[in-house]
Amino acid sequence: MFHRSTLRGVAAAVAVLGLAACADHGGSRPGNPSGTAAERAIDRAAGTNTSGAYPAQSDGTRANPPGTAAERLYDRTTNSNTSGAYPAQTNRPGTAAERALDRAAGTDTSGAYPRQRDCTASNPPGTAVSRALGTTNPNDCR
Repeated sequence: MFHRSTLRGVAAAVAVLGLAACADHGGSRPGNPSGTAAERAIDRAAGTNTSGAYPAQSDGTRANPPGTAAERLYDRTTNSNTSGAYPAQTNRPGTAAERALDRAAGTDTSGAYPRQRDCTASNPPGTAVSRALGTTNPNDCR
């Protein structure tokens, strides 16, 4: 029994030492950049800085703004700021679809068009149809 537990201990020690030998020791030695060769290959292919060897490819630099290219494309298409690359687009209330509906229907569902709210000078209570039919209650805005 003692022999079997000793054998397991030795096997575990060999496994741990094997992993330690394969560990990334960083780029502190001359001629050895940061990260493993596989990480550097991924960085070159994907334009990332996972390995630490390509700091110019880090998010938020001039060469690589925040987020992925797909997130930035989505942001430009929907006028949002999911990626963090377009902070000027973050203060607009509602979604792009809600704002499009508001522009088309003359409403303020999104909150982006307060002048189109009911009971304002440019938008009296009710709808154009209800006002034409006389079914709008003029006291709705009081």
